[in-house]
Amino acid sequence: MLGRNVAMKGLPYFTVGKVVKGFGRGSKDLGIPTANFPDEVVNGLPEEIHTGVYYGWAKLDNGPVHKMVMSIGWNPYFRNVKKSMETHILNDFGTDFYGSQLKVCLTGYIRPEMDFRTLAIDIEVDFIFTDDLISTIKHDIDTADRQLETAAMKIFKDHSFFQPESKEDKIVNGDTSH
Repeated sequence: MLGRNVAMKGLPYFTVGKVVKGFGRGSKDLGIPTANFPDEVVNGLPEEIHTGVYYGWAKLDNGPVHKMVMSIGWNPYFRNVKKSMETHILNDFGTDFYGSQLKVCLTGYIRPEMDFRTLAIDIEVDFIFTDDLISTIKHDIDTADRQLETAAMKIFKDHSFFQPESKEDKIVNGDTSH
């Protein structure tokens, strides 16, 4: 199992990309909408950013900075064949935001990726969600919300990365050489 200190090694981590359509399960099936990064952002993650659940800050286009929780990985519950970065922003937008620019700063690590299929039934493409899956996701959201209230995490909300016309606007997948 991945140790917390190892997972924290690559943090904070900043990245930016356009929101793309994901699997459609977050908001439709779970009631927990996610903003998904395109493959080039996911594939550009450094080795230090392991699969698991992280928390931090997110900004859509020129809007305000919000708390977020992100799942990075293969989502074994859904038997995904490609890695994803699914960002749940702790704000009710009331609408989809496909095509918007999403900036995120990962500041902390919650837990490794888990598989909840032991109690699930797969019926073609529909899944019956276990109470464990849903309660774990809600616990992750609560953990992120609580951790982001600490002074050590709040400083990243005002980071120059999120400011309009920032020189750090060109940070993509942690690379500032652009």
